[in-house]
Amino acid sequence: MSQRRFLACLAMLLCAAVVLVVVGRYTELDLALADYYYDAASAAFPWRDDWFFEFVMHHLAKALMIAVGMVSPLALLADRVLGYTLLSSHARRAIWVVALSSVFIPLAISVSKYFSIHHCPWNLSRYGGFAPYLRIFDALPAGVSAGRCFPAGHASSALWMASVCAFWLPSRPRRALLVFLVGLLPGLALGWAQQMRGAHFLTHTLWSTWIAALVILLLARFLLPLRGAGAGTEAGQACGLPVHEPGAIPVDGAREEYVDRHA
Repeated sequence: MSQRRFLACLAMLLCAAVVLVVVGRYTELDLALADYYYDAASAAFPWRDDWFFEFVMHHLAKALMIAVGMVSPLALLADRVLGYTLLSSHARRAIWVVALSSVFIPLAISVSKYFSIHHCPWNLSRYGGFAPYLRIFDALPAGVSAGRCFPAGHASSALWMASVCAFWLPSRPRRALLVFLVGLLPGLALGWAQQMRGAHFLTHTLWSTWIAALVILLLARFLLPLRGAGAGTEAGQACGLPVHEPGAIPVDGAREEYVDRHA
């Protein structure tokens, strides 16, 4: 990924963060969606204890995503055991991005949750709970414990799948963007299921998506080669990835052969 493309993506993420702040701070979108799924007559979120949403979309889906996430580190381990003969250089770099995304995305979101003051919707007094509704940048009222419910943790178990776009970077950025957007869908679906149960607001899931995008962008920048160049980075070298001279260009994207551009 080139420096120019990296900065452009970073700028878009910063713009997206501003939009999320405005939505969370100055609109009623979160409350409107939570109100829709809340049943005032029974003073509960009807989908909270539903078998499908609790067992399938929460417990089973999370276990499945963890199992799928083990594929990339196992592939890297097998490649190392076989003397780095199983994977091409490009595939190895892409799998490193996926493997690290499956770790760092949930980790970053979990750390953010630890320092969060916001409570889950089902704990709010508005929905029969005990805690006040707090917007982003609000201060925690005296006597109220931190909720640690922001951003959405459950969605993070699947948001890493968007990192599969690394297989199409840097040579096919449009295809990579499409794969990235499709890869976000499982995480967004799990996040929406939690919203229906009263576990999260919409912005909780969207902020988790933003964090996931930032992590993937940073990993792609430092682990994938620059477009049109074979030069690797120190981060890539630390992962067992080949580092080539700046004056060399790939003959075949799937092979390890290089020729001198000045020959």
